[in-house]
Amino acid sequence: MARERRLAILFADVCGSTRLYDSIGDARAQDTIARCLRLMSEATDRNRGRVVKTIGDEVMATFDSVDAAVQAGAEMQEAITEQLVVDGNDIQIRVGFHFGNAIIDDGDVFGDAVNVAARMAGQAKPGQILTTAESVAELGPLWEDSVRQIDRAALRGKKEEVDVYEIIWKRDDVTRMVTASWNTTPTVHKSKLVLEYRGRTLEVSEDRPSVVLGRADQNDLVVKHNLISRLHARIEFRKGNFLLTDQSINGTYVRAADGQQRFIRRDSAPVTGRGIIGLGQPLEPDSEDAIRFTYVE
Repeated sequence: MARERRLAILFADVCGSTRLYDSIGDARAQDTIARCLRLMSEATDRNRGRVVKTIGDEVMATFDSVDAAVQAGAEMQEAITEQLVVDGNDIQIRVGFHFGNAIIDDGDVFGDAVNVAARMAGQAKPGQILTTAESVAELGPLWEDSVRQIDRAALRGKKEEVDVYEIIWKRDDVTRMVTASWNTTPTVHKSKLVLEYRGRTLEVSEDRPSVVLGRADQNDLVVKHNLISRLHARIEFRKGNFLLTDQSINGTYVRAADGQQRFIRRDSAPVTGRGIIGLGQPLEPDSEDAIRFTYVE
């Protein structure tokens, strides 16, 4: 008999699986995806969740609490995106979840909460965990300081836009790893990316591993222009490197000091050396709207 209850519904899938088959061959790729599914299922079990089903390279799971879903998602990312390399290929996954009312019938799960969770996973980039404001409201103290709103998106079937949040899972990973490995010396990355905009200076580094750029007032760096999205892009520090991820409508332009320019839209690219960033439009170095960046080792 069908019954309704509140659950955290999580989807996790392997990114670029088609490319993986082309790169390492059918048998090796199939083994790799099976390994990923096993690691995702094990993370679900450790956190008292239930794997509802696997579909191709994707796992659907449910949890009684949001904290359990976040912890499982972080463990999935840590085991796969952080550590799994096959024949020189970095294997990455994306995770999305939502907490809400769902219908359980004959072992399967249905309802609007399932659809929203699937769309969170669909919007996530490799290495990301995305969720909704409803889920964030249910977070306990362990994770409540590790979330950041990155977008306000229209979802099919929803009358109003949905606030999209990213779980900054790596921050907690660092804390847990240092605590568990008290007799080792953690690696210290001294490099930083210095951003300058209209007299303001902002540094991205191990101490401040993520900043968000856009026209909304809650951003770390606020840039006002009608071509710029509310939450336009973010820059993250990852093991001494810096990655810019665009999440806008009009894209982001990164121009190096030698004049070479890259256009990034709904994608990620490393940032190094010196140059300028143009949100929503290409800019000249002397433009007052340009965000200047300098990589410092």
